[in-house]
Amino acid sequence: MSKHSLPAVLRLLHAAQLFESRLAGELSSVHGLSVKELFLLMQLEKAPRHRLARVELAKRLHTSASTVTRMAAPMEKLGLIARETDARDARLAFVVLTKTGAKRVQQAKQTLTRKSTDVFKDRWQEKEIDQLAQLLGRLTTGSAGDLS
Repeated sequence: MSKHSLPAVLRLLHAAQLFESRLAGELSSVHGLSVKELFLLMQLEKAPRHRLARVELAKRLHTSASTVTRMAAPMEKLGLIARETDARDARLAFVVLTKTGAKRVQQAKQTLTRKSTDVFKDRWQEKEIDQLAQLLGRLTTGSAGDLS
């Protein structure tokens, strides 16, 4: 099985890059978001009270807290997210999804849904798509940040 691992990983990484590049243009031009920014907003949308500490958000996005800070700054200026301090511990700050951000993420998810359908439409049957989703789910089980 090990001789198949490298080709599988390489194809998986290539497919992820290919899909991200296909999605990036429309997300940016229509919604003003990068794929990574959409993932950040989707993590907040899924979180209790639509807020997460920067460290937790970084963990879910598989990046560093400083990267989250850099990503958050322009989105905060646009009113998509806000900062909120903890009432009991002023050192703890949360990133919070605003109403504007919630609306934007809903619109962007519609684009993501449409583009996802386009990726599979001419090559895959529903049963195959479901099987792929299950296999990828098994590959990522236990990792932080699952949005499915």
